[in-house]
Amino acid sequence: MAFLDKHKAIETHATLLLVLSFLVVTIGGLVQIVPLFYLDNTIEKVEGVRPYTPLELAGRDIYIREGCYGCHSQMIRPMRDEVERYGHYSLAAESMYDHPFQWGSKRTGPDLARVGGRYSDEWHQDHFYDAKSVVPESVMPPYGFLASKVIDGRYIQDVMSTHRIVGVPYTDEMMENAVADFTSQADPNADSDGLQERYGEAVFGNAINVRNFDGQPALTEMDALIAYIQVLGTMVDFSTFTPDASR
Repeated sequence: MAFLDKHKAIETHATLLLVLSFLVVTIGGLVQIVPLFYLDNTIEKVEGVRPYTPLELAGRDIYIREGCYGCHSQMIRPMRDEVERYGHYSLAAESMYDHPFQWGSKRTGPDLARVGGRYSDEWHQDHFYDAKSVVPESVMPPYGFLASKVIDGRYIQDVMSTHRIVGVPYTDEMMENAVADFTSQADPNADSDGLQERYGEAVFGNAINVRNFDGQPALTEMDALIAYIQVLGTMVDFSTFTPDASR
């Protein structure tokens, strides 16, 4: 009874309740966060995961700018219904170069963690112009305007520099060739050997997607967005992936 009386005193005293609640949350947060600073590695490295190419990185920024994360998550939970519908459950390593990550928790539309390569570029073009033309029940607004917004990558090196500061391993060579790699990925007639050497070697036998993604003569925001969408979930070869049981 004495304990309940003390508990009542806390509940009826707003300031004391606030202070004690803050103290509990602080202790709980420290217990979860502090140990991470003493671990050599908090993410199991997985073969094939690489930094985004300049064009894919620009597409990711467009994806974030347009709020796509508000309706689409990029995290498949390790539950049977999720795995059967979307594919192998998501690995932390797949998001190790995402700042911020796009896991999400709300799905007005399907999860996009494994959408890369599932549909053609033409399908994505139609989907962005008019989602109902390919998915009648879709409530996604039209994004056809992206095909008329020409981009030249003049700031992509600055964007990559920012990501490099927070740990994305862009090399000096990648930085120096940022604009050239940006433009060559959307031009099937361009010399993309350098792009493949800089980014393709980390992928399990897969070459970097190089093509005109939106079917338009100019390099547009839709090119960048489709390039990003088409790489999601394609970096890890799950037919050979074996989790590290020692962790």
